[in-house]
Amino acid sequence: MKAAVIRNLHEPLVIEEVEKPQAGPGEVIVQLKAASLNHRDVWIQKGLYPKITTPIIPGSDGAGIVSEVGEGVDPAWIGKEVLINPSHNWGDNQAFYGADHKILGLPDNGTFAEFVKVEARYLVKKPAYLSFEQAATLPLGALTAWRALHTRANFQSGDKVLVTGAGGGVALFVIQFAIEAGAEVWVTSGSDQKIQKAIELGAKGGMNYKNPTWFRDLLVKARGPKLGYFNVIIDSAGGPGFAKLIDIAAPGARICFYGGGTGNITDIVPAKVFFKQLNILGTTMGTEAEFQEMIQFVEEKEIIPIIDTVFPLDEAEKALRLMDSGQQFGKIVLTI
Repeated sequence: MKAAVIRNLHEPLVIEEVEKPQAGPGEVIVQLKAASLNHRDVWIQKGLYPKITTPIIPGSDGAGIVSEVGEGVDPAWIGKEVLINPSHNWGDNQAFYGADHKILGLPDNGTFAEFVKVEARYLVKKPAYLSFEQAATLPLGALTAWRALHTRANFQSGDKVLVTGAGGGVALFVIQFAIEAGAEVWVTSGSDQKIQKAIELGAKGGMNYKNPTWFRDLLVKARGPKLGYFNVIIDSAGGPGFAKLIDIAAPGARICFYGGGTGNITDIVPAKVFFKQLNILGTTMGTEAEFQEMIQFVEEKEIIPIIDTVFPLDEAEKALRLMDSGQQFGKIVLTI
């Protein structure tokens, strides 16, 4: 089969013919029709992820058709259009994944290929109204967004929500989920154009974080009280700017972050946190139950994922470089 392979770290993806996987007991083979990119794929290529082994076929997100089933798997799966939950072996503790947890695409070969092998338990029927390209955007990003917003930040009807870094895949899913749940949503971005696109999706407004006074200006724009306005803040950046989120958080707010793209969190004033009774939460990925909840919500609301660019599998390296640039608004997809 054809696959995009990381042969060595810090080198471009190579398109080559590799051995097609075989389904073992409890496993299936999915003939992939589309895959989508995540920053994780770039970090693996750059050697910025733990326990990397090469060669490896990256890719955590994929949608396709079940072509083979292994022993013990219901043959009715054959021919079904599916997407794949990439969060494997979470474990029994819903609050934290166990020692055996892994994400599709490392250490196991991922979805940047014509076929992928997974356990049948991680298959979900593709929402019928979505194309393969649209469905392939959901697994990692939408699962992370769902857990961040609902499980960790405990979103409630009537909460005022701020989403930082509008334009990234997870951030956009948080925006869409919160809007569909009836929230008032605001955003930040380093691009005025991305802020405008978020407003077109239903966000009430936003502020460019490149403006040194963005956090004060945002409170004025949102007509929030001096003590802060946002009950839920979902962040992907971390870094020095995280301290400003504390300033604009409402008393009792939940601030949940799933990334650290701008570095370590610094300059937090403890008194601002404890006097406002704030909750600062970390998250990544999610459980099988959360994946099912997320897909059910997507189907009920008929949410259409936002796609920035579609590339053929042969241009997977070009797609990775676009991801690395941070210029996209929405998911980057490979057709296979």
